[in-house]
Amino acid sequence: MKRTLFLSFLLLTLTFGFAQSKEELEAEKSAKQDSIKAIQGRLKVVQGQLDALPGWRTGAFGTIGGSFSNFNNWYAQGTPNNSSGSIGISFNGYANLIEDKFFWRNGLTTNLNWVKIDDKDDPDDDSSFRPTTDVFNLTSLYGRNISKNIAASGLLEYRTTLLNNFNDPGYLDLGVGFTWTPINDLVVVVHPANYNFVFSDEDTIFMSSFGAKILADYTKQIGNISFKSNLSMFQSYKSSDLSNWTWTNSFGYTLWKMIGVGFDFGLRSNKQEALNYAINTLGDSLALIDTVDNDLQTYWTLGLSYKF
Repeated sequence: MKRTLFLSFLLLTLTFGFAQSKEELEAEKSAKQDSIKAIQGRLKVVQGQLDALPGWRTGAFGTIGGSFSNFNNWYAQGTPNNSSGSIGISFNGYANLIEDKFFWRNGLTTNLNWVKIDDKDDPDDDSSFRPTTDVFNLTSLYGRNISKNIAASGLLEYRTTLLNNFNDPGYLDLGVGFTWTPINDLVVVVHPANYNFVFSDEDTIFMSSFGAKILADYTKQIGNISFKSNLSMFQSYKSSDLSNWTWTNSFGYTLWKMIGVGFDFGLRSNKQEALNYAINTLGDSLALIDTVDNDLQTYWTLGLSYKF
């Protein structure tokens, strides 16, 4: 009987002691979490002060996506013996000089993708990697501050493809107007005086014109998340058929050290490119720019990302 009472008392003591130590540990954990939040808040304030200082600000992140497969005697599909693969690479970088009286913002966006399929039963097929997604965009914006958030500015933007038909077409925007920077990470450009130079061997399809340029760029890093969204629009004063716009977005999430996952997608509308495709790819020699189907152009890439 005494032994049973002793064991019961010991068990209750251990249980009470464990419960007590658990409550103490949870209280200590809560206190430390509050301390971490306070430290993070102070660091955020200091980082904001550093971001507001004059000087250069640089950064870059990118995405690498890829897949490879091989089939032998897989009779359920139309090509039972084949090897295939895809590789996608995107890069987003910026170098911005921010001073009290002026700024100079430079950005580079590229997105390249290759695919291949090798039919082992067809010795004449093309088994090489062929480019699919092909995006290159370079911007340089200079501004002189009129007020805290408004500046008189000049913009140079160049867009083309790198892998196929370099500079055919190529677009060069040169214009002047105003830039609005409501916050450090958002830049809105409105240039009512802009000339859109279009370079191409197809002079009867692509035309340069004078118009208005609108550009909005938002680049942000929050903890392990990197984000960039860029909208570039040109409205021709000559004809809406010569207008175009492109919207690109890039996301990166760091999982371990500099490695993470990334996702890119883009949208574009360009009637001159639609007409060029209808004539030179589909063979529609009677196509006219005012009647051609200007379908929305899209792309996306998902894969591993590397933060530079």
